[in-house]
Amino acid sequence: MDRLANKVAIVFGAGPNIGGTIAYFLAREGASVVVSDISLSAAEETVDFIRGKGFTAHPVRGNATVEADVRAIVAETVATFGRVDIAVNMAGRVHFAHLLEMDMADWNESVLSFPTAGLLTTRYTAQAMIEGGHGGSIIHLLSTAAHFGEADATAYTSSKAALLSFARSAAMDLAHYGIRVNTVTPCSMEHQLWTLMRDEVLDPEWQRPERLGFYSREDYLKMLPLGRFPRASDLAWATVFLASDEAEIITGIDIPVDAGLRHKYPTWTPGDHNGTNIRDFVANTRITRFGEPHEKLIPEPRPVGAGSDPISQE
Repeated sequence: MDRLANKVAIVFGAGPNIGGTIAYFLAREGASVVVSDISLSAAEETVDFIRGKGFTAHPVRGNATVEADVRAIVAETVATFGRVDIAVNMAGRVHFAHLLEMDMADWNESVLSFPTAGLLTTRYTAQAMIEGGHGGSIIHLLSTAAHFGEADATAYTSSKAALLSFARSAAMDLAHYGIRVNTVTPCSMEHQLWTLMRDEVLDPEWQRPERLGFYSREDYLKMLPLGRFPRASDLAWATVFLASDEAEIITGIDIPVDAGLRHKYPTWTPGDHNGTNIRDFVANTRITRFGEPHEKLIPEPRPVGAGSDPISQE
């Protein structure tokens, strides 16, 4: 539990799913963690959870795509804890649309947001590390969208691919300062089953939309060699490793946290051979917050003809 003892971390973007779980795991391993989010209430929720577990955390409101905000977040971190050793960035805006229908304002916001947040969080945390006379670890959260073409997602794939290339180049620029820059790539996450995909999972009358580029959660699940979606805790463990001295010789790499998706043969569908289906998977899945089981189980599928069934939106 002391892999990050005496280190100070900033997590840019931290609700109770991915960012908050990463912040909690960093704190649990001994780091003092500054939790930054565009919503102060989200940052405070994460900090309250971490403090409630007996660990050290501090909330800050800020937008990681705004230079003045990032500069202020880093300055407050140094003022509060004396240094910065670790930065984790997952900030950006997502817009999905077919390229023939893409709104230019959405395109500009989405394509610029992820690499801009990458540049600002890397620049200002690296400067703090250099001024402190020590190295550090900077980690950016990506998506399979950074590595593949995806229909209806030109803005998102362009933005995440730009962040991937940025991180590789940043790793080279900062190597002689002892600052490592790496990335972590998840595929579709387990928590999306009860946020983004709840109708498909819980409604027996659900029908597949007839649009280009659509795939169901069952389609996706069947493609995963390990037979389950990644959880926030899986990303957190990869981040802890990259933040720790165990990875002191590692820079410029990407760790796929995707149940083997990226490296399987494209036409092989593992789920066709092992009987995987989304409803059985959901029936054995527990909602988590901050990487720990939540008291609420995922609801049973609604009977045919039943009304809507409210689901927790953690």
